[in-house]
Amino acid sequence: MNATIYRSAINIAATCGLYLSLAMLVPLVVDLYYGHPDWKVFAICGFAMGGLCLITVAATRAGPPPFSKKMSFLVVNLLWLVSCLIGAMPFWMSSLKMDFAASFYESVSAVTTTGSTVIVGLDNAPPGILMWRSLLHWLGGIGILALGLFIMPYLRVGGLSFFKLESTDTGDKPFARMASYIRAFLVIYVFLTFVCAITYNVLGMNRFDAINHAMSTVATGGLSTRDASFAYYNSLPILWAASFYMTLCSLPFSILILFIVRGRLHSLKDPQIVVFLGYVLFFALAASLYQRLQNGVPFHEAMAHSFFTVTSILSTTGFVSDDYTAWGSFIVVLAFVATFMGGCSGSTAGGIKAYRIIILFNFVRSGLNRLIYPNGIHAVRYGSMTVDADVQRNVFLYFISYIMLCAAGSIVMGLLGYDALTAISAAATALSNVGPGVTPAIGPVGNFANMNDPALYTLSFLMLLGRLEVLTVLVILTPLFWKS
Repeated sequence: MNATIYRSAINIAATCGLYLSLAMLVPLVVDLYYGHPDWKVFAICGFAMGGLCLITVAATRAGPPPFSKKMSFLVVNLLWLVSCLIGAMPFWMSSLKMDFAASFYESVSAVTTTGSTVIVGLDNAPPGILMWRSLLHWLGGIGILALGLFIMPYLRVGGLSFFKLESTDTGDKPFARMASYIRAFLVIYVFLTFVCAITYNVLGMNRFDAINHAMSTVATGGLSTRDASFAYYNSLPILWAASFYMTLCSLPFSILILFIVRGRLHSLKDPQIVVFLGYVLFFALAASLYQRLQNGVPFHEAMAHSFFTVTSILSTTGFVSDDYTAWGSFIVVLAFVATFMGGCSGSTAGGIKAYRIIILFNFVRSGLNRLIYPNGIHAVRYGSMTVDADVQRNVFLYFISYIMLCAAGSIVMGLLGYDALTAISAAATALSNVGPGVTPAIGPVGNFANMNDPALYTLSFLMLLGRLEVLTVLVILTPLFWKS
């Protein structure tokens, strides 16, 4: 591979790292405001990491980088790795006394908006650290949207085409200039965070908790400032509000912009939106009825907790309002299945995603029809569009790789000494970027604090794989990628 590509990729990653180092000023100010001595940690980390990144930027400065697919794959991987490493530094040096494996895991979980944690005692944790986790969530969400909307379609990894697959508008691009689109996307992202924080505050959260949970909600991240997560507030209105925002932020962001900025109501007819909202409603109602009939929970409470739990899992947010593993085996199975499904493409949600499920379903249906009428024409469709063979191949490549990686991750976790259900659940929740698993140890009332270091590194790798749509990471691990 051309040395210029390496140089340019390192320069871009270092520039991103420089901005992330500057972001440490936010938790620094928070610690100063609350009088916590950990402000020194953010000062040291910000200065050291910022200085290192600045030197790297200066040393690798060159002309305009050569734009190619190889360059894009390399930059994406370097950006996320550098962000996770820099994000880990404050955890490692903080008063929490975390080792590097735990610090790196916490950072990866935050940046990839997975939401699982190794920190115990969040209610009394340093406020700057809590803010840093939420800020990494929030910035990670911006990065995820940028990847899904602008980079992945070009690489043909995360979807068909941003404008063709993620909306029903198949004509010219709805925004003539990309700059206009980026501004709209940032404004809406910030606006949703602001409105969500106000909603939480009005419904009973203190300002600090409201801001942190809003950043986590909009990024569909799931890290909380409380060990008990949303169960701490014991408020059904807060659960309904969170369910609404988690659902909204699991929809294609492109369509939110088409709807909010351009007022295109027909954009909401995107098939993946219908499918996603359909299985949210089905899963939530099934859980509600089970809770009411099997466990005798009042229906209004069952509805609030079920919709919150189902939305939290399907949006891959990972907030918790109750120990749903104690609701019954049916709910555990439901939660495990939901772990794989995910939200919509072009959102901050993880998982397999609704548009792939649609294409896979229609591919199977087309194949069955071909068995009955072998000479007929049986196109695989996505709404009113025909899905070309290249996209079908990429969807199946992703799906098969996803299943194989989940199996491989489960085997590794088993070799590290964990029981079968914990191993499978941990691998699945990491790869899907969901957060909690479905066993007592790593479930809604547990965390990953008791995982050994090799397990934390394994799960960190799976979280990065899942967030970067699997193939983006696997492609740079092939020998062919490194041949010039």
